Amino acid sequence: MAETNSNGTTNGDDAQERPAPAARGRRRGWWLGLGVAVIAVGFGVAMLLPAVYQAREASRRSGTEQFDIAFSTAETGQASPAEQVSGESRYRSRSNDLLKSNFEGAPPASPRARQSMLRESPVASRDADEFAVIEDTAFNTESYDNVVENDFRKVTQNPLSTFSIDVDTASYANVRRFLTNNSLPPRGAVRIEEMINYFDYGYEPPTDDKPFAVHVEFAGCPWEREHRLCRIGIKGKEIKNEDRPLTNLVFLLDVSGSMQNPNKLGYVKESMRMLIEKLGENDKVAIVVYASASGLVLPSTTADQREVIQAAIDRLSAGGSTNGGAGIQLAYDTAVANYMEGGVNRVILCTDGDFNVGTTSQSELVDLIEEKAKTGVFLSVLGFGMGNYKDSTMEKLADKGNGNYGYIDSLAEAKKLLVDQLSGTLVTIAKDVKIQVDFNPTQVAAYRLIGYENRMLRAEDFKDDTKDAGEIGAGHTVTALYELIPPGGEIPAGDVEASKYQQPAEVSPAAAASDEALTVRLRYKLPDEDVSTPFEVPAVDAGTEFDKASDDYQFAAAVAQFGLLLRQSKYRGDANLAATLEIAEGASSDDPHGYRKGFLELVRQAMQFGGQLAAR
Repeated sequence: MAETNSNGTTNGDDAQERPAPAARGRRRGWWLGLGVAVIAVGFGVAMLLPAVYQAREASRRSGTEQFDIAFSTAETGQASPAEQVSGESRYRSRSNDLLKSNFEGAPPASPRARQSMLRESPVASRDADEFAVIEDTAFNTESYDNVVENDFRKVTQNPLSTFSIDVDTASYANVRRFLTNNSLPPRGAVRIEEMINYFDYGYEPPTDDKPFAVHVEFAGCPWEREHRLCRIGIKGKEIKNEDRPLTNLVFLLDVSGSMQNPNKLGYVKESMRMLIEKLGENDKVAIVVYASASGLVLPSTTADQREVIQAAIDRLSAGGSTNGGAGIQLAYDTAVANYMEGGVNRVILCTDGDFNVGTTSQSELVDLIEEKAKTGVFLSVLGFGMGNYKDSTMEKLADKGNGNYGYIDSLAEAKKLLVDQLSGTLVTIAKDVKIQVDFNPTQVAAYRLIGYENRMLRAEDFKDDTKDAGEIGAGHTVTALYELIPPGGEIPAGDVEASKYQQPAEVSPAAAASDEALTVRLRYKLPDEDVSTPFEVPAVDAGTEFDKASDDYQFAAAVAQFGLLLRQSKYRGDANLAATLEIAEGASSDDPHGYRKGFLELVRQAMQFGGQLAAR
């Protein structure tokens, strides 16, 4: 049996097993060394982590790191509220749950679709602030404004509907990009007015001295058989390319790292080459680029020096972060320095909208553009790419810059905007164009404007020439659709409680005696004027059935119905994709450029998402 002596040594058998003091010292030294090594490694890792993170961020900003597409919130102003109207109506005295969607017959989603760019059906939610967000953490930075669709309004309470025109077409091309990549677009990306305005509807141009003509057509509503649709169409006067005024263009190009992909800067360069070939020899072109800093890579140069211009385009490459504010300042300074009186003076901004250095706040960028618009230089915004695309910023810049906004998802789209529709893209024939529709309560019980949610104006803004509105280019068409509920029809409950103390105003004798359904009032300014010119067009609904309406009317209704389905609007009624396809196919015989055929393909593409679309 072992005993422990007073000096700490052990007698007996256990003494045979305990190491000698020297061995115990070596073991203690080994453990101490291991501990020191572990502490050193941990300290080194802790020191390296910030550097690794900074390197990763720098890589992301320079475009060298590859990310999946994402959609997240960003700082901006909230989406425009529904219209709040007041004022005097021509037709009244001044005194006083989701409907079912049928997707039967749609084929199931293919395996490729199930593994598509958006791994789950993207569900647009209303973020605490303002953006529509895709609820899928696998994606990152694309952002879209949250669009709150217009509700029905009773004519006896709100007889006037006032809005700014919108000639932008970016939403349609962007929606096409999603669907051709086997993905549903987020609801915020679907702006129905831009989808409708992507197409030409054969409106006759003006025959008088006005810059545009107005056309009104009524017929049945395909998704709500008891309702009517009113189509208001505007056609700008046409200007042949050879008759176009002298042009002073400044290309403002984003050459930051995020633009490295071929479908970004590569498309930008090809788009510029297309446009340059259409310019006259006395037109002028300058190129301003911006990344971490901005610079003038081509001073204003006459278009007859095509080799010099092409060489400047060829030298463009991408890298660095994105200081858009500095580029905007330099581009407008260049345009003003070469201003052509009576000519076309325009900055063409080409970017993915990801401003991350310098002036990065959306509100600050919008304020800057709004200030520069006072110089008389107009703006075109062309969006490129995917992954970090900032649609919400791009749209607002074009809106406040007296401009138009397109999205280029292919070289065919670049040709459409910059070759086929060059005069419309470059030449503004009227600015601050506003529409006010005055409804007759004896003919219309309630109305709903389809789209234009972020273009709504107050009734008093119509006559206020200080209030900004949209521009229309040469040959451009603008279409607006109203869904109408006839008298006696059931009106969906709105968000506003009826007044406890006030009854709707009585119908005026003029309204009771008139067969007019509505009057379309317009105001516009010529490009170099500051005082608006008004005119109006009264219209009568003759009761035409939908299948008797013109092909152009039916096709516009099909595009609107498609937008309602993509957004899963609460007002989509009996709409379904199969019916949308059938209507559009029957209205696509006159299709010289193949745009309507392309729409048919998008509807077929969307049919594979039938179940996911219904679940949004």
